[in-house]
Amino acid sequence: MTTELRGFYPEIEPFETGFLDVGDGHTIYWERIGTKGAKPAVFLHGGPGGGTSPTQRRLFDPALYDVILFDQRGCGKSTPHAGLDANTTWHLVADIERLRALMGVDKWLVFGGSWGSTLALAYAETHPEHVSELVLRGIYTLTRAELDWYYQFGVSEMFPDKWERFQAPIPPEERHEMMAAYRRYLTGTDRKKQLECAIAWSTWEGETITLLPNPDYSAHFGEDDYAIAFARIENHFFVHAGWLEEGQLLRDAVKLKDIPGVIIHGRYDMPCPAKYAWQLHKAWPKADFHLIEGAGHAYLEPGILDQLIRATDRFAGKK
Repeated sequence: MTTELRGFYPEIEPFETGFLDVGDGHTIYWERIGTKGAKPAVFLHGGPGGGTSPTQRRLFDPALYDVILFDQRGCGKSTPHAGLDANTTWHLVADIERLRALMGVDKWLVFGGSWGSTLALAYAETHPEHVSELVLRGIYTLTRAELDWYYQFGVSEMFPDKWERFQAPIPPEERHEMMAAYRRYLTGTDRKKQLECAIAWSTWEGETITLLPNPDYSAHFGEDDYAIAFARIENHFFVHAGWLEEGQLLRDAVKLKDIPGVIIHGRYDMPCPAKYAWQLHKAWPKADFHLIEGAGHAYLEPGILDQLIRATDRFAGKK
């Protein structure tokens, strides 16, 4: 990494937006930014349940890219809000294919961070023929060990004060299975308890994804509507281990062997231990690997952002 860090492109407004009926009672919001007919790409947000934001548009040079960003089922502007029915990894993989057909391209660059990296891997391993490049950040392969590290024992040792607040809505006798306990309340009929748990679940993430405290993150994650969708959907996916076989994404990484890519991961990423990014690097040697010193999980960490912009610039052919 050079001493001069690359930052965001200027603010970008979509040149096209829409809602796509994907069946099963779900409608997803999508937007298209950049230059129509330029290098096609799709952006996969995190969470699951996080939705897109205007800042994420700025990861691509609008003169060189034609990008679709979309709110995955149940979050952002997609409906039904916080809906869990017919909302799985494989429904989302099918939605990405629908959007590719909507754009009318055969191949596109796939960009995903955190949960977005999980979804990007699932999509690319299912449809490698439609992926020109992969840009992945904050690798999460959704194994049981990764889930336990963040929601049962591991990160709890690094943030005991924040962990205590995460545990607080759950009765002590239920804390031996935190994800299962949260699911009971997040899907229950007590709206007040549901919201309390949603805010606690979302705030735990917002307070642990940056190397240094960032109040803006925790405040955003604690907003009622955002927290309900984020917590319900994320918990739903994680209780079911993403409907993936144990170790599936690393096992099937051989399917990526002909796809160029970049893996970018913070050395001190708490939600997503660097071990799994390293394992993906070993399983997919065609991809460049950047382990960013002095960085946590969030894409706004300066060193991570620098490499993300360098990656999108590079794959667009920009010097």
